[in-house]
Amino acid sequence: MGGGFEQELLFDLPEDTDPSGSTVVWNPWHGCKRYSEGCRNCYVYRIDGMHGKDASKISKTKSYSLPMQKTRGGKYRIPYGSLVYLCFSSDFFLEQADPWRPGIWEMIRIRRDLRFFLITKRIKRAAGLLPSYWDEIKSRIEICCTMEDQNAVNARFSAYSEFPAHSRTIVCEPLIGKINFSTLDGISKVIVGGESGPEARVCSYSWVMDIRRQCQEAGIAFYFKQTGARFEKDGKVYNIPRSIQHEQARKAGIDIKLAMSN
Repeated sequence: MGGGFEQELLFDLPEDTDPSGSTVVWNPWHGCKRYSEGCRNCYVYRIDGMHGKDASKISKTKSYSLPMQKTRGGKYRIPYGSLVYLCFSSDFFLEQADPWRPGIWEMIRIRRDLRFFLITKRIKRAAGLLPSYWDEIKSRIEICCTMEDQNAVNARFSAYSEFPAHSRTIVCEPLIGKINFSTLDGISKVIVGGESGPEARVCSYSWVMDIRRQCQEAGIAFYFKQTGARFEKDGKVYNIPRSIQHEQARKAGIDIKLAMSN
């Protein structure tokens, strides 16, 4: 995946992932429709705009069948045992992609050697779009849900807590407001990050630390992924270059690493 999308990955690997294995990005379709306040400065729209493209136009890509593609030598292009970041230039449960999704499920079913990681805001649609063989494949797919502010938590948490996932990870990125989880029952991890890009909204360290406190009290993992471009701490807003936003988050040393509880 080119054009800078790869900078948005850098997620902490699932607890049981072999660190020696490869990671691959698979975007079977491209483009998205803005869904909530967290989408205002979407990096897909920003990067596509830089190349004169309209990110609101959704299209199937040449990579649609990537897991089944082979080299001239007969080996799969996605190596055995890889972790696959799925649909990072769109939303996997986007309505416009409904005709294409069944084929994706089938390829996931066939490639039993792969692990998959995806993030969605459209968790309310997700349960109704699972294949009949979901129980057969769900242990190899980590479906995370984005909750960027309190409104998103109020709108999505209940649906996510009821979603039949092998484990559940909440992604508070871009974190654009203070969040209070009334419960974190059924959640394995919370990932937090600020907003990137020239129009980035401020992310406050106090919001980050409050989510960390809630994770600590609930006995679940916490990962501070990046500061974002505008980061507020102790009343001062810092403009942080893109190249060191992940590094600055790591230097904070506030991650909570625990064995997966769900």
